[in-house]
Amino acid sequence: MKPVVLIPACSKDLGRHPFFVVGGKYVDAVVHGAGCQPLLVPPLGDALDIDGLLDQADGLLLTGSVSNVHPAHFAQTVADPELPLDPARDATTLPLVRRALALGVPLFAICRGFQEVNVALGGSLHQAVHAVAGIRDHREDPKAPIDVQYGPAHPLHVKPGGVLARALGSAADIIVNSLHGQGVDRLGAGLEVEASAEDGLVEAFSVAGSRAFALGVQWHPEWKMRDNAVSIKLFEAFGRACRERVNNDADRPRSRAVHNL
Repeated sequence: MKPVVLIPACSKDLGRHPFFVVGGKYVDAVVHGAGCQPLLVPPLGDALDIDGLLDQADGLLLTGSVSNVHPAHFAQTVADPELPLDPARDATTLPLVRRALALGVPLFAICRGFQEVNVALGGSLHQAVHAVAGIRDHREDPKAPIDVQYGPAHPLHVKPGGVLARALGSAADIIVNSLHGQGVDRLGAGLEVEASAEDGLVEAFSVAGSRAFALGVQWHPEWKMRDNAVSIKLFEAFGRACRERVNNDADRPRSRAVHNL
């Protein structure tokens, strides 16, 4: 049985109708990188049975998105009303993060997901990192071809001996893409920096004392994952953690529908 990985969806209007969507690249990375079975979760907030979902899950992947976490969740007002928000996703992912960590469900968070973990644990965000003194512009060029937008952008310093270094098999600096306008300001409780950009912006963190793999990255390792050695190692590490949960909790009851995915 393949491990089951929950992937919370975003809210998006397509034409005149509301949809729940997940980028195909994230699903592809879960299937072909982590070797797991994706289970998409609609952003229904309080209407979801979070404990019931996590009971069936062996991992949680938090994806990137065009939307941002609403700044009310870190005691700020909206700085730029033109930037998209997704309150339904906030209402789903923030409690889901806290509960997943409490239950020891492996967690891998990317871009918006990385920011969600920070906010869920009491941290705050820069709403515009390019407006902060000493921090470079981490946004992509909106006019560039997509392969350029997701191309190598800047190096990261990886902390020796950390969760990220162990996943990569080395503490050597790496080159990553950069497609974000927001970023970590104040770290959430229990988060430990795993990698930083040259300007000091936090680009990866882990959850200290976590019962399972719990890593967040600000860049996009899911992009053409199979062509990037760093990305492959990250998703393989996440997949191993999910399989460990399956093996360690072999007697955990699961519904027939999920068990037979």
